[in-house]
Amino acid sequence: MKRSISSQLAAAILVNAVYEMRNYPIVLITTVLSPLSFLIVIAFVSRGSLLGQAVEGGLIMSMFQAGTALQGDLSHLKNDFKLQDMLVSSPASPTIYTMGIALSEVIYVSPALLILAALTQIYVHPSAFEGFEILLALLLMFLTSIAMGFMFATFSKDIVQSFAFSRLLTLLFTTITPVYYPITLIPLPYRYLAYLSPTTYAAEIVQNASGLLSMTGGRALIDWAVLAGFTVVVLVVSARNARWRER
Repeated sequence: MKRSISSQLAAAILVNAVYEMRNYPIVLITTVLSPLSFLIVIAFVSRGSLLGQAVEGGLIMSMFQAGTALQGDLSHLKNDFKLQDMLVSSPASPTIYTMGIALSEVIYVSPALLILAALTQIYVHPSAFEGFEILLALLLMFLTSIAMGFMFATFSKDIVQSFAFSRLLTLLFTTITPVYYPITLIPLPYRYLAYLSPTTYAAEIVQNASGLLSMTGGRALIDWAVLAGFTVVVLVVSARNARWRER
């Protein structure tokens, strides 16, 4: 059983990540430039004062984008290759199938993650515990975006529609919200709108963990509770509403 699961995961990674990265190296440039472009703009505009926040924002964007990108890939495999139809009648489960594609998305953005991780170590200097907090927040953010991507992919009828939703989600949750900069820069009447996005809580947690944002212990616990709660809710909603079998 364990061998079967590992084989399914390996197959998903090879098909959805390694193949593209090996045969189309241009995709590596795209995945790196997407988060770094915002980082560079913020660094120049702030004259370097927000470089730490921008680097951490790049990590959040990369992980969130990796999760939502799952939507386009699942839709492509489902609608163009009819892979999902074959998997429905096979021993493969939706969970293992989604996990394999999700892992492939992390490998797909690994060049950007490695660069951003190096920049984090250089400019932010997180301790081991702070690094653990950052990784945990990124993991919750990734799980949230995976659940969103999977649910939308099962409803999507065309890959063009999937890519449109994926880009829209990334735009709303990682570029408009205060991910690359502290929320304190948003005027108070509009600041409450930012808290509608889970990425805001992830950014606060990451910035607070590295000392770039000052929050009380109670406030930090609230952020953790909201982010974890949002992740659980999205996962449950996705599991209940996603259509694995066509009706």
